[in-house]
Amino acid sequence: MNILFIVPSYKPAYIYGGPIVSVARLAESLVQIGHSVTVYTTTANGKTELDMPLNEPVMMDGVQVRFFKRITKDHTHVSPSLWKETWSTVDRYDAVHIHSWWNFLIMGASLICTMKGVKPVLSPRGMLCEYIFNSKNQLKKKVLHNVIGRYLLSKTYLHVTSQVEWNDCMRLNNTWRGGLIYNIVDLPYLPEEKINGKDDGIFTISFLSRVDPKKGLDILLHALAKVDFNYRLRIAGSGEDAYVAYLKGIIRDNGMEDKVEWVGWKGSVEKFSFFAESDLFALTSHNENFAVVVIESLSVGTPVLVSEHVGLAKYVQEKGLGWVTGISDVEEVREKLRQAWLARDERRRIRTEAVEVIRQDFNESKLATDYADMYQNVNDIKVKR
Repeated sequence: MNILFIVPSYKPAYIYGGPIVSVARLAESLVQIGHSVTVYTTTANGKTELDMPLNEPVMMDGVQVRFFKRITKDHTHVSPSLWKETWSTVDRYDAVHIHSWWNFLIMGASLICTMKGVKPVLSPRGMLCEYIFNSKNQLKKKVLHNVIGRYLLSKTYLHVTSQVEWNDCMRLNNTWRGGLIYNIVDLPYLPEEKINGKDDGIFTISFLSRVDPKKGLDILLHALAKVDFNYRLRIAGSGEDAYVAYLKGIIRDNGMEDKVEWVGWKGSVEKFSFFAESDLFALTSHNENFAVVVIESLSVGTPVLVSEHVGLAKYVQEKGLGWVTGISDVEEVREKLRQAWLARDERRRIRTEAVEVIRQDFNESKLATDYADMYQNVNDIKVKR
């Protein structure tokens, strides 16, 4: 198949976090099993622009990437040149896959698909969850949704990466047709000696992500403030200065300075060693439609503790790969942390079994084939109509 991806940003704009990696891995994996993938994207890189050619495609790991200039430097990502190219070419592709929502670029591309009679697959990437819908600019979102968003969404085929995201989307439209396929995760597995971890007597907890209020790091800190066991929390990531200062205030006020270590951002290779050196990875987020870091941690055998709002919470629970907690009560989080600390044998079992479970469930070729089948299913639906 000849497949088109439309996405606001693409690698190397890693400032946008996990979705950049997962979209690129999907495109590359589809190429590896014999499909052709073209990406339409912008030069967005936060408040700056990527230095990429605008007049010719760039080949990245087998994927043809077309970068277009955006005329806004914010999350709207307005790009008339991308819209123009989409209008001219979108009906030439066998499948169109749109990623993200709540920005004018994507909503405009979705409108063009509708006008051209193209039914795209839409991956909201967590943008339609209740937390996002009712957070920043909620009035604007609700107006936009009622004026045109609801109509555009009805003309797409929904793709989600977790049951949590599916449930969120069904609250908006319970007749939406779609399917659930996990993200493809880049997993450069470590040698066995790395997977064995460490045992220095200190319960080491890791956090790796954007340091953002959505991630609930403040909840984790408050929960750890009064635990009755020795621990070390290692924080890998960066965020807005004001929020980082707020977190450091929590640490200072609770006398935790000697137990919390800020280790800076960990790159695509070194983060796996970071996970492997931990006894537990913790993510007490308010919302995550998937959370690639959970799979990355488990891929080296490190158990996880996640909030019930993390997309992979059900997977973790069903596979017996860690602990799931509510976050409305800090005491519950504290108790789950204590359970994880006490469960030495359970953590040893997870460290032994998790690697193979992840290798099977997140096999790259299998998942890429599932995506290709989904694209064909959308085409079959169009033919039947």
